Amino acid sequence: MYTIVTGAAGFIGSNLVKGLNERGVTRIIAVDNLTRAEKFRNLVDCEIVDFIDKQDFIARVQAGHFDGDIDAILHEGACSDTMEQDGRYMMENNFRYSQILLDWCLDQDVQFLYASSAATYGGGRVFREEREYEGPLNVYGYSKFLFDQIVRQRLPQASSQVAGFRYFNVYGPREQHKGRMASVAFHHFNQYRQDGKVKLFEGTHGYGHGEQQRDFVFVADVVKVNLWFLDHPEKSGIFNLGAGRAQTFNDVAVATVNACRALENKPALTLAELCAQGIVEYIPFPDALKGKYQAFTQGDLARLREAGYDTAMATVEDGIAHYVEWLNKHV
Repeated sequence: MYTIVTGAAGFIGSNLVKGLNERGVTRIIAVDNLTRAEKFRNLVDCEIVDFIDKQDFIARVQAGHFDGDIDAILHEGACSDTMEQDGRYMMENNFRYSQILLDWCLDQDVQFLYASSAATYGGGRVFREEREYEGPLNVYGYSKFLFDQIVRQRLPQASSQVAGFRYFNVYGPREQHKGRMASVAFHHFNQYRQDGKVKLFEGTHGYGHGEQQRDFVFVADVVKVNLWFLDHPEKSGIFNLGAGRAQTFNDVAVATVNACRALENKPALTLAELCAQGIVEYIPFPDALKGKYQAFTQGDLARLREAGYDTAMATVEDGIAHYVEWLNKHV
């Protein structure tokens, strides 16, 4: 029997493959689209038994080639660019693809764990897995929202596990291929290394400079939650997956710069000191993000905790310290 990971060469997918390897699972079929070939680097230190292109994979699923051979699908494959304007592409890649796999897993009694997104909540202030709080601001969020609605319709009759995870702002190793969609921590690391300073948005939405708040979650915690559900096939539903706490972009900047300074044997500095020395710089809020930006997110983890997952999530300070050490060795 095999485990399938879609989006396996991507950020979260490759971390899941590595996490499976670390528990001795190597019979993994990796599925992805390597049109952006540099993503292959995320799998170089991973063990898999096959790599299948996404389009070929869908055709083979529909032709019954995997019937009876699969234990679980961890479905991370999606277009995660929140600025993507091609709605047809987004819906085909995120919604229709997911629906095909959901139908197949339900028919085959295969565990189906999939990536949803906190983008389903839009600009609201309550982040609870309930329909009344959902209102995506872009077509990416809508594609995830619509699939979640399909899952809700199917769950009452499902005889096998279906678990969706609404990822908040994930950061950590193996995201370097994402370009502009990589995490703030990744960009801050590179800005500091190149220019000796980092850039944040000026105040918006009633927040001061750099005081916009997000739920930043370390990718290692994302992997732990996915693998916990894999070990508990009786647990189904849609769950927020964040740190459960909102921290500011200023917090991210301070944590990243100070982790870099620690590598240089320099003392940590406060935000005020970083601003005074010009190491933290604030830039105008971009027009392209107006009306499409979540200035505050904080995942309500009550449903995740009720399901039985009780491991503490890393703070920005702890997670970024580990991440910067990794980046220093790999980038």
